[in-house]
Amino acid sequence: MKTIEVMQRPRLLPQRSFPRYAYLPGRMPHPVRDPAGHSYQVEPVPVLPKQDSDEFAWGADLFNHGYYWEAHEAWEEIWQVAERGSALRALLKGLILLSAAGVKIREGKRAAAMRHAGRAAGLFRQLSKVPHDAFSHALGMSLAMLADMAEESVNAPPVLRVTMPGQPEPVYDFILGKSRHFAPLGFTGTSV
Repeated sequence: MKTIEVMQRPRLLPQRSFPRYAYLPGRMPHPVRDPAGHSYQVEPVPVLPKQDSDEFAWGADLFNHGYYWEAHEAWEEIWQVAERGSALRALLKGLILLSAAGVKIREGKRAAAMRHAGRAAGLFRQLSKVPHDAFSHALGMSLAMLADMAEESVNAPPVLRVTMPGQPEPVYDFILGKSRHFAPLGFTGTSV
């Protein structure tokens, strides 16, 4: 087990406010079904099926800061409009699975986290067989590196801090983003 260093993580879209809590099943009101939920009756925003969109970056911001359920939802909106069978759709499915693994890690459900992260890593590795420079740029790292780090993160799960209910907690020791300063924490080489 490892401890994730608590640090100020950079933002891709600092003008957007994070939800008032990070949802964990059974511990907080369901964000969209419960009237007390942070996204109750919030109308969806039209999204474009692109990895260089604000909505894709919003998913990365949520993910990087420990809002895993919310990141899943942000990326799922893009996934729903992405072309079936496309590389973008496979990338989004991998990110959605990795977000679900983050929720499971926070819930203490290691087997489920390993299953989700393993499926995500498989998708990233499959995509890495063909160069996807735009994906690597959007993620701040290669797909092969992301696959490796996804698996490493669940094989050595973090020591979770005791937090207030709903407080986000990053469980991955890497961050996603568009530029070199968003490279994995502790990574000193070239990120793409």
